[in-house]
Amino acid sequence: MTGTQEQHAPAGAVADGLDARLVVDRGGFRLDVALTVAPGEVVALLGPNGAGKTTALRALAGLTPLSGGHLRLDGTELDRTPPEARPVGVVFQDYLLFPHLTALDNVAFGPRCQGATKAEARAQAAEWLDRLGLAAHTGAKPRRLSGGQAQRVALARALATRPRLLLLDEPLAALDARTRLEVRARLRRHLADFEAVAVLVTHDPLDAMVLADRLVVVEHGRVVQEGTPADIARRPRTDYIAQLVGLNLYRGEADGHTVRLADGPVLTTTEVLSGPVFVAFPPGAVTLHRDRPTGSSARNLWRCEVAGLETHGDQIRADLTGELPLAADLTTVAAAELDLHPGAEVWATVKATQTHAYPV
Repeated sequence: MTGTQEQHAPAGAVADGLDARLVVDRGGFRLDVALTVAPGEVVALLGPNGAGKTTALRALAGLTPLSGGHLRLDGTELDRTPPEARPVGVVFQDYLLFPHLTALDNVAFGPRCQGATKAEARAQAAEWLDRLGLAAHTGAKPRRLSGGQAQRVALARALATRPRLLLLDEPLAALDARTRLEVRARLRRHLADFEAVAVLVTHDPLDAMVLADRLVVVEHGRVVQEGTPADIARRPRTDYIAQLVGLNLYRGEADGHTVRLADGPVLTTTEVLSGPVFVAFPPGAVTLHRDRPTGSSARNLWRCEVAGLETHGDQIRADLTGELPLAADLTTVAAAELDLHPGAEVWATVKATQTHAYPV
């Protein structure tokens, strides 16, 4: 899906990237997302399944009509512009390459639609394939390409139209883990060189953290948090985001170093705060004991029960219930020495210095 480049901002308009408020009503679901993206910036729409990410992307592409709001690109209103007339390039999750065309002709398709001669379009396509490291595969049809190669052909096809808005829908989802690592690094380099607006839709936090300059987290059709990857990782504001970045997250009322949670437990922090706050700490900050510890310097101590155990990278993650539901990471050896199993009673400790409290 590509558009033409004949859409220009009116005289006096400021070429300021994307300015949108996407309102879409579909049955009982309502999307209402404000989105501003500067030229040269990569923004990732991140959220759980059903949050509205793909609906937002389709609205930007013109494939789903807006129920309200607005959509401006470089000062030009696009609300009523048909998809084929928008200066937009889309890389779909399944790439949607034409199976009967070579890589070269797949990429040349967009320039041909924009009025280039066959020779001009093929020359532009060859240049883009070379830029993306595919000069040796110009004559290959999609079935002969690896997943990573097909992804780069799809990207070249989108970029060959010189779009002012590049949309990427789960661009790495179809790749295996090893290929994904390599292609993610390549894609980051290409996006860094892209001078217009790029919007990435993904549910994968690592893709978002690596590829995007800024994250916009969507839940239930609304933006719940936005900021740089570092800001989001350090200060999550919903349980979904905390789970994404691997943190235990709680909300309570602060009085000095003490935070009292709604259901009773108290946490001690190093920050001095007052009023509603979040408190977060990583599962690796939790130390488990089978007996109540004596002489521990940890200010936070709770009696818990092991609800479940699972492998998490090279560690074991324990899901704990009890006085304070939380996740704890420990080594396989430590889990064995503690004889952890579902139903086992444990004491969990966290040092105040390993917590992070911040205002709601």
